[in-house]
Formats: sequence, C-alpha cells, structure tokens
Amino acid sequence: MSVVITLPDKSQKTFDQPVTVAEVAAAIGPGLARAALAGRVNGRLVDTSYRIESDAEVAIVTDKDPEGLEILRHSTAHLLAHAVKELFPEAQVTIGPVIENGFYYDFAYKRPFTPEDLQAIEKRMAEIARRDYPVERRVLPREEAIKFFRDQGEEYKARIIEAIPADEEISLYRQDGFADLCRGPHVPSTGKLKVFKLLKVAGAYWRGDARNEMLQRIYGTAWARKEDQEAYLKALEEAERRDHRRLGRSLDLFHTQDEAPGMVFWHPKGWTVWQQVEQYLRRVYVENGYQEVRCPQILDVSLWQRSGHWDNFHENMFFTASENRQYAVKPMNCPGHIQIFNSALRSYRDLPLRYGEFGSCHRNEPSGALHGLMRVRAFTQDDGHIFCTPEQIEPEVVAFHRLALKVYADFGFDDIAIKLALRPEKRLGSDEVWDQAEEALRAALAACGVQWEELPGEGAFYGPKIEYHLKDSIGRSWQCGTMQVDFMMPGRLGAEYVAQDNTRKTPVMLHRAIVGSLERFIGILIEHYAGAFPLWLAPVQAVVMNISEGQLAYAREVGEALRRRGLRVECDLRNEKITYKIREHSLQKVPFQLIVGDKEVAARKVAVRVRGNQDLGAMTLEGFWDLVERELADKGVPNGDCGSRGSQEAARGGPQFF
Repeated sequence: MSVVITLPDKSQKTFDQPVTVAEVAAAIGPGLARAALAGRVNGRLVDTSYRIESDAEVAIVTDKDPEGLEILRHSTAHLLAHAVKELFPEAQVTIGPVIENGFYYDFAYKRPFTPEDLQAIEKRMAEIARRDYPVERRVLPREEAIKFFRDQGEEYKARIIEAIPADEEISLYRQDGFADLCRGPHVPSTGKLKVFKLLKVAGAYWRGDARNEMLQRIYGTAWARKEDQEAYLKALEEAERRDHRRLGRSLDLFHTQDEAPGMVFWHPKGWTVWQQVEQYLRRVYVENGYQEVRCPQILDVSLWQRSGHWDNFHENMFFTASENRQYAVKPMNCPGHIQIFNSALRSYRDLPLRYGEFGSCHRNEPSGALHGLMRVRAFTQDDGHIFCTPEQIEPEVVAFHRLALKVYADFGFDDIAIKLALRPEKRLGSDEVWDQAEEALRAALAACGVQWEELPGEGAFYGPKIEYHLKDSIGRSWQCGTMQVDFMMPGRLGAEYVAQDNTRKTPVMLHRAIVGSLERFIGILIEHYAGAFPLWLAPVQAVVMNISEGQLAYAREVGEALRRRGLRVECDLRNEKITYKIREHSLQKVPFQLIVGDKEVAARKVAVRVRGNQDLGAMTLEGFWDLVERELADKGVPNGDCGSRGSQEAARGGPQFF
C-alpha cells in the first residue's frame, strides 16, 4: 500500500509503505533529517517517530518554527526532571509545562533546593543531553500507568492520571531510565537539547491551591541558539535592575508588608508620583466630557447577584456583614455607576453620559500571585463608564482610542499593540448579543484605521473588550487600557432611558480605563524609566545643596523661590561633603542638582548639574527656569502645576528671583 505525502509547498512524495515523520524528513534531505524535532501531520503536532499509515499533509518542524522552540523547552523540562531524579532519587516529580521564554518543573522534596543544588542539576542536565538518549513514546492502559508510577514512588503522577478523562490516551516518554507522563510531542533524542539555563527556585502549591501541600518550582529557559539565550539573560538582568520593588525601596516610594498582603503603603515621594498621574488623568476626564463620581466601597450582595458578578466572580471577592445583611467589598465600579444612572429619569438627549471615578477596588487574589504593585488586592482604577445608544458605540470607541494613544504618548509609550478579546466560555447573554457587541468593536477599530489581533475566549463575562498593550523601554509588553461593550449589565440592573419615540430602552454601557490600576501603572512607569522619572513626574524635581555653612541662607532663599514657581524642590543643608551629597542625590535620580558656594552667592547664581552627571555650570535662576520650561516643552509634557502656581505666588510677593 503506497502512501502519498503532500508537503507545505504542495509537492508530493510517494512511499511504498507506511512511513515515519523522520523518514519523510530524510527523504527530503539529510540536513532536514538532522534538524527535525517533530512533525505536523494533517495539522496535528506529532513526534518524528510517528507512523503515517495513509495519505497525509506533512510539515517537518525544526527549531526555526515557533512550535519547534516550544518542543525544545518542553523536552528541556523533562531533562530537568531526569537530572533531579538522578541526583535526588527521593524527589517526586509533578508537572513541568512550557511558559513564556522557558519552562518550570514542580518537585516534592524533603528539603529546599539550594543555589548549589541548581548548579549541580544544570551540570547533570548537560551530561544527560550529551549522552544523546533516544526519547521514546509509549501508550499504556490507565491502570497499568497508575501502577507504573506508584511502584516508583511517584504518587503525584498517579494522581494526575486518575484525574485524566477516561476517553483520553495515557502516554509516557522514556529517555534512558527516566520516564514521564506527557502528551508530547518531544525531541527525538536528548542530544537536541544544547542551550538552556536554570534560573531560580520558588514555592508553588500543588494544583495551584493554597490548601494543598507546598512544592518546589525550578524555573529555567531554553533556546535554539546560544546568542538568543544570551540576549534573553541580558534582558533579565536589565529587568532585575529595573524591578519596581527594589527601586520602590531604594527611592523611598512605597512598601508592602505581611500585615496587609497585596496592599500598598505609599511614602511621600511615591504618593507624589501617584498624584501627578491622578491629577493628569483628572484633567483628561474634564477635557473629554467625563463627570467624576464616587461610589460606596461596600454594597449589598443582592446587587452583585443581579449584576452577574456573584455567579462569575464571587471567588475573587471580599465579604463583610452587619445587622444580618451580607455585603461585598466592590471588586469593580460598574454596578455603582449604574445606580447613579438610575437615580434620575434619563432621556436620549442625555446620551452619551460619561462617568469617571478613581474607584478603589478589592479583589481576593491568591497570595502566591501577589507581586509588588503589579498584582495587588487593593487597587484604584481610572475607571469610566459611558452610557450610550447602539448608534453611539462607534464614535465613542473611536474618540476613546485617540484619547488613550495621546495619554500613553504623554507618559512615554509610543509602541502600542491593539488586541480584541472575544467571548469567553463562561459568560452572560446570548450568542446573538455577543455577535452584535463583537462586531461593534471591530467596526470601531476599523474606523480608527488600526490593525489588531483577536484573542478568542479572553473577553470579560459580560462583553468583549479592546485591550491596549504598551511596550516599555526594554521591549516588554504590558496590558493597560480597555474598552468593553456591555449589552447585558445595564438591563440586569434596570437601567433605562426615554427614547425619541417615548419608549423605554436599555442603554449600552461602555466600560473603559486608560491606565487601569494606578498601582500597576506606576509600577510599569518605575520599570520603564528605571526610576529616573521625566521631570513632570519626578517626586523631587530639584535639590539645592550648599558647600559650606556660609551659603545656608542663600540656599534656603533659592529653594523657596523655586517652590513658589511650583517646582518640587528640597534643600540639602547637611554638614556633609558636597561630593557625598551629589552622589546621594544622583542615586535618588533627581533631575536637577543646584549647588551654591561662595561664588554663586556673590553672583546670585546656581551651579546646575543634570541627571546623568552632566555639569551645565553656573547660571541665574531665570536661566535655570528657562531650562526647566524647555525640558517640559521638549518632552511634550501635559500642562501641569509646575510653573503655573509660581506665577501666582510671585504676584503676591515673596523672594523675587524671577
């Protein structure tokens, strides 16, 4: 019986008998045979040992394909488990999936793995790879597979098999004496695994449930080429240098502690940055037709049941009770805004009606997922809701899109990816309503003239959403803004308006946020700028320093004059060497350092140093203020307080330098 293989270029090869993927690769050429990691047969990823029994479309997967890199990483996770079992035979293996840029594997072991252990494991991984063991797939009956792992003391693997649906095939992959449960596919031999590195060890609960036992998770990365891994590791080093948690401590911006997990203690400097962000966004509200509102922190559970949050989100909510009534601490602001809409009779003439709130929300995130400012339990959103007619969806979304891009540019983000998250499996409403909502967002994006990527299954339970993904200064992507169309929640909560024909109709609600969580956005800003904020955001914009005691009065006078102009300035008048002061404020990333000695006092000038160790020499305060205004103008900074308050203060008198 002949087998006809159709290749991606539509050429065909005929074989006299069933053939493996590896044999197809060899028939094409020896170079491809050596490079083959797996195959795609009629669209399905398979091992190179997979036997093709009938005519099929076949593609050979190499490390140049995205699937090939994923297979390399998955196989390297098995290599890690193999090395751990050789070095620590009593360790139990659990799961080891591929993640972005690498893999991890969870282990149960009697003591914590040390950095020295990781070095030894990585060395053993390299040895096993050099042995070039064949990787072989085997299918076992369920009970036989359970017995196989239990006989080896691998209780977790047995429990995983017991949870696999009865109609699914149970497959194992063996390399030398090590066997692992896996669907595959995997590389044909361990010799294909050449570029990898273990990164760290962390705690992880079995099945991700805090009620289960704690395991040890070893993270690693794997690549097809050494230069790719080196570039990735260099990027990791840079990301570590920019880590907002480390910078938050060193720059005295904020801290977290165990008594308030997932909640932030903002220090004066950090709160100054917060206020610059919030007040800028507040101006955006006003200039774009939003009315700012404020809603209660706790609302009766019945409201959350009617809104749909109880059925779809209650596991992430905090609850409290009083006088035999149960309340929920709000995880979102939308039901509250509908209550404000419902508080009066609305007409079609009132629409679109735009509400904005810096709404404080709480979500019961798992403790293991908490991460500085990036993942918290208490956060504030720049939340807004637009009540409109179906005909107003497109112009409102287009206007929001343009506004969001301007805001991102003002904060220093110009590389924005647009994604459209579509209906999830767990959702409210009919398919017809979801069709209408998704098509409305597609039409709006088309009207914006942008390209977008669609994300099936990633929408909110009440509607699809446009997502704005910002690329930072070292190339990482952060999802911040959203625009969501909601045909369901207003009706569930009784929102109505009087239409032009005097009938009562339910408005469409657009959920929108530009930066999302302010905590998270500030964390992104810290890392984007490595703590060296642009002048308009910097918590301390300038510091005035004296060289000796003789300049104390003049230094204070300079500081006061700048404060009256609206500059956020500190005076460092300590009895310390000037080199010590310069170094300290350089580490604090202050944009301007103004130094005054006897010469500056006599000339009524200041010696100006710019962040980055640039010395501009002596200049008058008028000259320095011109420099400040040029810095703000050159960066396209939004109009803020810096400079405006000073003119008013100067008109009322006080130290006059300007």
